[in-house]
Amino acid sequence: MKTQILPLTLFLTLLPFCTWADSWKAGAASVKITPDKPMWMAGYGSRKTPSQGKRTDLFAKALVLEDAAGNQGLILTMDLVGIGHPFALELTKTLQEACGFSRAQIALCSSHTHSGPVVGRNLAPLHYWSVDPEQQKLIDEYTDVLEEKLLGITKQAIANLAPSRLQHGNGKCTFAVNRRENKPYDTVPDHRAKGTLKGPVDHDVPVLSVRDAEGKLTAVLFGYACHATVLSATEWNGDYPGYAQEALEKVHPGAVALFWAGCGGDQNPLPRSEVELAVHYGGDLAARVSDVLKAPMTELDPTLVTGFREIPLPLQKIPTAEELAKTAESTNRFEVARAKYLQRKMKKEGAIGDTYPFPIGTWKLGKEIDFVFLGGEVVVDYAVRLKRERRGTQTWVAAYANDVMAYIPSKRVLLEGGYEGGGSNVYYGLPSLWDESAEEVIIKAVASQ
Repeated sequence: MKTQILPLTLFLTLLPFCTWADSWKAGAASVKITPDKPMWMAGYGSRKTPSQGKRTDLFAKALVLEDAAGNQGLILTMDLVGIGHPFALELTKTLQEACGFSRAQIALCSSHTHSGPVVGRNLAPLHYWSVDPEQQKLIDEYTDVLEEKLLGITKQAIANLAPSRLQHGNGKCTFAVNRRENKPYDTVPDHRAKGTLKGPVDHDVPVLSVRDAEGKLTAVLFGYACHATVLSATEWNGDYPGYAQEALEKVHPGAVALFWAGCGGDQNPLPRSEVELAVHYGGDLAARVSDVLKAPMTELDPTLVTGFREIPLPLQKIPTAEELAKTAESTNRFEVARAKYLQRKMKKEGAIGDTYPFPIGTWKLGKEIDFVFLGGEVVVDYAVRLKRERRGTQTWVAAYANDVMAYIPSKRVLLEGGYEGGGSNVYYGLPSLWDESAEEVIIKAVASQ
């Protein structure tokens, strides 16, 4: 009997599978989270009515990773402007009890679309004058259903765990513009054409691909640092991240495309305000992800190390009860809303703290990827600095993660002031500006994990 010899090309094709089939496991799942009733929309204080129909559905998606030693990690992505601390605490507690994860193994990411619903009490002062008791009841009901759906897709993703090949790469996409340093916005196209746009940006597009034993793409996780504010109408819409995910899933039937928002607190998609532009930017981003998927990608070693903690991020001077009472009688409706919000907090908790429990997650994917998850609307300076001080483009910095409590300015932006420097804190209900030490506190905390 003759010994059958595999052709060299077939042997080389099968060899990688022999080395990774029993290492990484991955499972993904998706669910629609579009509200089924007209509800108040998050992100803009200028809206006068609840939602009026939908242009696209909104989705939540889960990706569960398991390394060769059985260590797991869960990334949940949501087409939402953000979630608050109470909801994050409740959800992660549920996921720990029902699925066996530790808190360090869970990352909650928002796309920051401004065409999604209000969730819980997130951005409460911004919506204080718009949300009546009936609408608040709908918001509370939606928040409960959202938690159930997130638990459901997590269980589904766990059930879908299968031997997988994980690879990573980086692309570039350039529609994000530093919105603080390129005003008026209608001059952006001219400056872009001339190459004279100003200010720091982060145009990297980190990509993680998940393929099954046959080489088929089952999931793709990707990020970009830019506000999802192309649109401001009253229709549900995933904005450019939603269109990007949709485009990728159309090209790769059966795959789950998951988007995480980078440090785009001071980055805008410009020009904007038209659905066609949101579709265009989403298509552009999807094309850049596709470019990475088509090119040679780097294998990820089957090791996963996860970390998480909340640090006390310092604030400046906290208002007294007397100062809040005076502000509550002012003519600025958002200042009034914040003052009343803080008065309730003071009555319930006895005092307003001078720090905020700021969430920081860190994942080590193989020996290659340094994945950092920061809460809040983080400005681009953080991504630029962390990449410079750590692993360059192999440092992936997600913002809007685990709790979107306010803008997170760098010291430079804080001192410059403006909306991102602290003017926006009133809409989130923070009692004062961040302390000038906040940037260093965050950077040192990331380095220590």
